[in-house]
Amino acid sequence: MASDAFSVEEFQAGDGYRWRYRRYPAQGAPRAEVVLIHGIQSHAGWYEHSCTRLAEAGFNVSFLDRRGSGANAEARGDCPSFRRLLDDLAEFLEAVPRSAPDGKPGERLPLFLGAISWGGKLAVALERRHPGLVDGLVLLCPGFCPRVGPSFGQRMKILFARLFRPRKLFPIPLNDPELFTANPRWHEFLRQDPLSLRHATARLLLESRRLDAYLSFVPKYVHVPILMLLAENDRIINNAKTRAFVDKFATPDREIIEYPGAHHTLEFEPEPHPFVDDIIRWLEAQIARKAV
Repeated sequence: MASDAFSVEEFQAGDGYRWRYRRYPAQGAPRAEVVLIHGIQSHAGWYEHSCTRLAEAGFNVSFLDRRGSGANAEARGDCPSFRRLLDDLAEFLEAVPRSAPDGKPGERLPLFLGAISWGGKLAVALERRHPGLVDGLVLLCPGFCPRVGPSFGQRMKILFARLFRPRKLFPIPLNDPELFTANPRWHEFLRQDPLSLRHATARLLLESRRLDAYLSFVPKYVHVPILMLLAENDRIINNAKTRAFVDKFATPDREIIEYPGAHHTLEFEPEPHPFVDDIIRWLEAQIARKAV
């Protein structure tokens, strides 16, 4: 990927933490702002193809590396709380420049939030903690209902460590590349990737469980349009349970697409794959609806 396709920017959270993100400027007049967040292990560098495609289609794209993940070395694998992660996201969304290109007073570009895997939990929880910030959600294989997780013994060790050594690191149970994709090219990439998060602190892992409990109260707060993309052969999330969870959302505007034969990380599917085209089509439909 050409380095001039994006710039690496920095954002300071309310508690002083400085985290990085990639900014892909739209080609031509921007049609909307799209903010993207990754899963528990991945980072912005996994998703260059889709971000570039979205920018080529006229969308300003910001892909955030979560604090302690990806390009953010400080407090690697840690976070103070899931609420702080939600506040990080809200603070960034509130700061996104949204002036319409024609400069008409009062007009603002639509703002959409896209979330991948574990990041889907944050995107949906945001609708309860900080409602009204975005015009729609794009959820790619969201991690509401995972198939994989720490064993019972590991959970007990994590709980004990949280009490006495909250920053003790534990393996994230997703270190097999075949969980993400069947594509041999990407298996090697995942094995060699220096920025993938392979360990997390006891605190982050417990905060993830607390976020799960928070999510049980969230569906009635989700009123924005939803596009959810699923992979038929996903070995990380349970599609049936994920559909059932999303069916509880308050919004009647839900579109769900499940791709036959696909695996968890749609970015790693062989080209050509329609998932980016489907995102662009959905974004265009939402923008057209807002313009009426």
